[in-house]
Amino acid sequence: MARLATNAGPGAPQIVPITFALQGDRIYSVVDSKPKTTRELQRLRNIRAHPQVAVLADHYEEDWSLLWWVRADGRASILTGPGEMAGPVQLLTRRYPQYRHSPPAGPVICVVVDHWAGWAAAGG
Repeated sequence: MARLATNAGPGAPQIVPITFALQGDRIYSVVDSKPKTTRELQRLRNIRAHPQVAVLADHYEEDWSLLWWVRADGRASILTGPGEMAGPVQLLTRRYPQYRHSPPAGPVICVVVDHWAGWAAAGG
């Protein structure tokens, strides 16, 4: 799990949890069949208006020496064509067994990362 931060306009950030798959400097997330009121999600509207996003993955443990986080800053786009979604959906299906039983229909969010930042308590 990670969190996707988008911009809904001046002073209006939005952050949502996402499933994701990484391929090089591209992060993919998909609109899946989990219950939603609409498939035209706020995050998609935000990306269309303001494509600069951040993705944050982190790990928490009671033993704070095991804490870490990684943030990816980049530009997002929305993939809707079957051909352009096929590879990312396959990556996500390999990573999340739940998608094998109910393949996500999309669209797919593609973040091209231009800056990585991170921290680990253990320094590694």
